[in-house]
Amino acid sequence: MMDIPPLGLGTWPLTGPDATRAVLSGIEAGYRLVDTATIYDNEDAVGVALAECGLPREELFVTTKLRGSDHVSGDIRGAIERSLKNLGLDRLDLFLIHWPLPRHDRYVAAFEAMLACRDAGLVRHVGVSNFLEKHLRRVVTETGEAPAVNQIQMDPSLARLPVRRADNELGVLTQSWSPLGRGEVLGSPAVTDIARRLDRTPAQVVLAWHFAQGVVPIARSANPARQAENLAALEVRLTAADVDALNRLDRGESAARDVETEEHY
Repeated sequence: MMDIPPLGLGTWPLTGPDATRAVLSGIEAGYRLVDTATIYDNEDAVGVALAECGLPREELFVTTKLRGSDHVSGDIRGAIERSLKNLGLDRLDLFLIHWPLPRHDRYVAAFEAMLACRDAGLVRHVGVSNFLEKHLRRVVTETGEAPAVNQIQMDPSLARLPVRRADNELGVLTQSWSPLGRGEVLGSPAVTDIARRLDRTPAQVVLAWHFAQGVVPIARSANPARQAENLAALEVRLTAADVDALNRLDRGESAARDVETEEHY
């Protein structure tokens, strides 16, 4: 069973000292889940913050992700070992395939190699990111194991119902990146009306919408005040009517990034 904090601190696109400061301030504010990726080029800076924060390692949950070049080459163990070195850790809490890259047809093999690394003690949990239902089902069918996590683009205007239904059916935890959406989400009457009634900010309302559905959002901010604001969303309780009102903002799957063609290396 995976014990994971309910809200994560995203680190893209921060690098260098900016990333270190953001992670240190986030941990000081109360974040315990820190999310990075090899392709962000900030694992070393995040590692500095992890070393300097003063918390025992077991109190932190650290996620990073497989970059496309390692995914395609099949150097999965090497990728994990390089991430561990960059982060200054001896074990990751969660390692994700960043994008499915279906054109290369390597994601099942990559996941199998990640399972071997988990069994070897390099990582506690392995999962995926940006996977659609068909990608998830193929992984489960061919490996016999479900990913621990599927981290997907998601906000009230992009509710990702088909993917989330598959996640729930297969026992996969949904995490959300870009959980606040764009400005039109935070400024929509459905959000601002609830925010006024609850005396909360629109961002807190949107994050509470994720929590209400059992989703773990990864919220990125380098601003200490905004980090604290986002953490305070854990105290917000939405009614079923509130959740329904926010659900009606959904524009469907066509608004999502096209993971069938999007490739990053």
